[in-house]
Amino acid sequence: MKIKIAFLQIMPGKNLEENLEIGKKACALAKEQEADIALFPEMWSDGYYLPKDERTIKNLAIDKDSDFINEFRILASELQMAIGVTFLESHEPKPLNSVVFFDRKGNEILHYSKVHTCAFDLEKVLDGGDDFYTADLDFGRGTVKIGSMICFDREFPESARILMLKGTELILAPNACPMEINRLAALRTRAYENMVAIATCNYPEGQPDCNGHSTLFDGVPWHFDEPGVRDMCVFEAPGTAGVYVAELDLDKLRSHRNSDVMGDKYRRPDRYGILTK
Repeated sequence: MKIKIAFLQIMPGKNLEENLEIGKKACALAKEQEADIALFPEMWSDGYYLPKDERTIKNLAIDKDSDFINEFRILASELQMAIGVTFLESHEPKPLNSVVFFDRKGNEILHYSKVHTCAFDLEKVLDGGDDFYTADLDFGRGTVKIGSMICFDREFPESARILMLKGTELILAPNACPMEINRLAALRTRAYENMVAIATCNYPEGQPDCNGHSTLFDGVPWHFDEPGVRDMCVFEAPGTAGVYVAELDLDKLRSHRNSDVMGDKYRRPDRYGILTK
């Protein structure tokens, strides 16, 4: 069983209205390529624009039940395709960096806000999320348990580890930064150590501080019936803008999770006390 993931590696417009239209057209292109789920880059509602002025940023923030988000809920149902749309979310005292996932029937199945905000830089104007969540995504031919982490969450092993412990098979990760060798290595490691697939959608070249290279790591470093090791990066987009679709083999991932030694199988949480102090 395979699931097709669309990476909406696209340039944002100048305002919320433009981003709605650009985003809807990108979702339609994803459906034309038979995608099961379409994923936006980080904070699509305003193109990852974070002004320092408190009043300005609060004016840019939108509610989860806003018309903008509701349009993608309706679109998911019309296209019969899941959509993960990202946005600057209204919240007190500061906005959140969030994503909401709708299934192919338009049902909200997961709402996550970035836990590890880049508080050392632009995101000091944001609050952080409170937990990592999972959901069962029914994509028609089967079901996969999904979770999400956003950009800087990737740099903390705990993010993917918690999602793995909650049963996640596929981590969907919106992004807005240069995807260079070290960040890609972090994604590869998170996938390897947790036996999870990770799909990361970035903005393309031309968006400040971004370079495309959205990726899919399938979490399977080897097959027991084949010699040697394999590259878990089964898809990497170029730097240019586009709607790219990659396929994840869930049967191979589940076979690996059942037979290999990573993930939760030989952990010693009774020795990890310092992590909670």
